[in-house]
Amino acid sequence: MWRYEKRLQYPVEIKHTDPKLAKMIISQLGGPDGELGASLRYLNQRYAMPYPNVAALLTDIGTEEYAHGWWK
Repeated sequence: MWRYEKRLQYPVEIKHTDPKLAKMIISQLGGPDGELGASLRYLNQRYAMPYPNVAALLTDIGTEEYAHGWWK
């Protein structure tokens, strides 16, 4: 269903590191309001959804959020 190609859209050259910015980015991806949390909420809500087409939509959104995760 999903095919993930590990390549960047634009070339990136890191000249120096920024630990403060890295901490903020990690919190957005893996924190309580991050991508993983959003994915799990969507996927959990789909099981209580009485309408099959909306449950399917929640599944699609949840798996897409999961694909944004920090584990890449």
